[in-house]
Amino acid sequence: MRRREFITLIGSAATWPVTARSQARPVIGFLGSVSFKTFTAHVDGFLRGLKESGFVDGSNVTIEYRWAEGQFDRLPALAAELVQRPVDLIVTVGGNVAVLAARQATSTIPIAFLTADDPVASGLVPSLSRPGGTMTGVTWLGGELGAKNLE
Repeated sequence: MRRREFITLIGSAATWPVTARSQARPVIGFLGSVSFKTFTAHVDGFLRGLKESGFVDGSNVTIEYRWAEGQFDRLPALAAELVQRPVDLIVTVGGNVAVLAARQATSTIPIAFLTADDPVASGLVPSLSRPGGTMTGVTWLGGELGAKNLE
């Protein structure tokens, strides 16, 4: 899936039904396994996609960022913070480690992920075409495609 398609997917995810426990405007939790600096382009694209869908951080949507700064053992606590906030959607970047922390923290809040790992093989979703449950996302299957690109 191309970057523009991913941004559109995540941008449209913000239009999902807001749960009854939410505030006046939707709150999106953004959970990253490393630093903001590593994912600056992804965050910029995410914000552009939201804006194209009519959502502006601080205006009609609130985004709560949590960055583990490469300390993966912090991810469960950061994900729990987002759930307790509470948020209406959790977006994760930085591999399966962030997605797994979010999934461990909630079974009811939708989670949208970006990962290079295979989400089916790692048990995140039952299939790529029908992820089911509260999990959805984008993968570029880095391992499989990397070998193919070298060919």
